Amino acid sequence: MNERFSARLNTRDGAVDMTHGSGGRAMAQLIEELFVAHFDNDLLRQANDQAAFDLPAGRVVMSTDGHVISPLFFPGGDIGSLSVHGTINDVAMSGARPLYLAAGFILEEGFPLADLERVVASMARAASAAGVPVVTGDTKVVEQGKGDGIFITTTGIGVVPNGVEVSGDRARPGDVVLVSGTLGDHGVAIMSSRENLTFETAIESDSAALHTLVADMVAAAPGIRCLRDPTRGGLATTLNELARQSGVGMKLMERDIPVNPAVSAACELLGLDPLYVANEGKLICICGPEDAEPLLEAMRAHPLGRAAARIGEVVEDRHGFVQMETGFGGSRVVDWLAGEQLPRIC
Repeated sequence: MNERFSARLNTRDGAVDMTHGSGGRAMAQLIEELFVAHFDNDLLRQANDQAAFDLPAGRVVMSTDGHVISPLFFPGGDIGSLSVHGTINDVAMSGARPLYLAAGFILEEGFPLADLERVVASMARAASAAGVPVVTGDTKVVEQGKGDGIFITTTGIGVVPNGVEVSGDRARPGDVVLVSGTLGDHGVAIMSSRENLTFETAIESDSAALHTLVADMVAAAPGIRCLRDPTRGGLATTLNELARQSGVGMKLMERDIPVNPAVSAACELLGLDPLYVANEGKLICICGPEDAEPLLEAMRAHPLGRAAARIGEVVEDRHGFVQMETGFGGSRVVDWLAGEQLPRIC
């Protein structure tokens, strides 16, 4: 037993209480026996309020993201792994190599310590698998009724190699639009879990860290124009964002957009459009036409890009419309998401 504390933290039957956020002995024990025990690394073990490290050559990229989701545990993941994957992906969408993470936790009084340990252990596994450690963080506790169990904020830092210029304002008419795989898996997994729905084929979240896929893509085509992960608002909203940033339009082919048949059936049942459903392990790539085939080859050779597809092209349009040729040969505007399809989803 640790001599600093009279008894070990009860992670089996205990719950978060206000003393865990007071700055005293209870908070020190929570940090040491739960957070440091799982996230353990040389920088975190220094126990400073910051992490000091050297950076390789290149442009520094930083991103931060808050994670709120219901339920906290879902098929294919949980809020812990999601918080790691989401921020790694936001950094990677610049073409960067993610290096380090910081994590902030808002805990509600009464939250079971067993669930907290489960979340932190999941984060630690995800960070270790990605090779992107959590090196600093913070914990706050709010009174019961003033939170929702647990909220997590993660911040990531990475470095873009020299010569790589990936940005949402670089799409040009004639460019090609690619996706790395099937759409809507995450959102439908959350909804089915939340509503206790079952389908013939199990639907799991696609939550994954995409930085190794991005690295392979950058190696195959350093001139990639845009990368973006279509999280909240899905493919449709993300392409509208890119069209606005670049001052162009988009033309999609519905028949070429990959959607898991089980997800398509679930969306039809739930009255959802898979183009607007969130993803946590897919990316959109916009590239010059000469780079499309080399990129597709590189994507399909990676485990997270096997279902990669070419789904459309960038067109000249001062209004910035995203349009789609439907499977029936008609055409429709794929507008921004209006309202909210799925609350608390990432």
